[in-house]
Amino acid sequence: MKKILVLYGSPMPRETSISTILMDYFVKEYQESHPEDEIISLDLNMEPMSTLPLTSANLGSFYNEELSDKYINLLKSVDKVIMNAPMINFNVPATVKNFFDRISVANKTFSYKYAKNGSSIGLLDHLKIQIIATQGAPLGWYPWASHVNYLEGIWNFLGAKVNPTVLLDGVKAEPLNTKSKQELLELKKNELASLAKEF
Repeated sequence: MKKILVLYGSPMPRETSISTILMDYFVKEYQESHPEDEIISLDLNMEPMSTLPLTSANLGSFYNEELSDKYINLLKSVDKVIMNAPMINFNVPATVKNFFDRISVANKTFSYKYAKNGSSIGLLDHLKIQIIATQGAPLGWYPWASHVNYLEGIWNFLGAKVNPTVLLDGVKAEPLNTKSKQELLELKKNELASLAKEF
């Protein structure tokens, strides 16, 4: 039996968040293919750390046990992570960035010890990651903006194995901006179902 952590990263209401609708479908397909696995859900919007970003005022207490080790220990206790993230102003939502700020701690989730110059060793190498992302603009409209690259890059830095990301782009542009949430889900159902079975 595997333990699966489902991270809700979208700040949008669950019933209107396209990335959440896609992720919920992925989780449903995953559960059907892996009924013995345990699902643990964590809505980052509901966590105290989500409203407490790193500032000069809290630098000394930011990485405390309650708001940092709690999430690191959770990641160390699970086998896989499924997470969603829409693009917000060309990057990940603040809740997701706060989460990564909390868990990216030297000698806990990564280390420079025994690493070659200019590299690091990720300490979350037992994890397998599935990212489900959306963005309003079609891919390539803003070449300098890629929240997917950031998400894949930081998980790789932490040593995790990243599955191919599911990205639904252009949801705020024609022709996708006229489609219903269900129609948007239909566009990705086959990809989501296929990846869920293999994950």
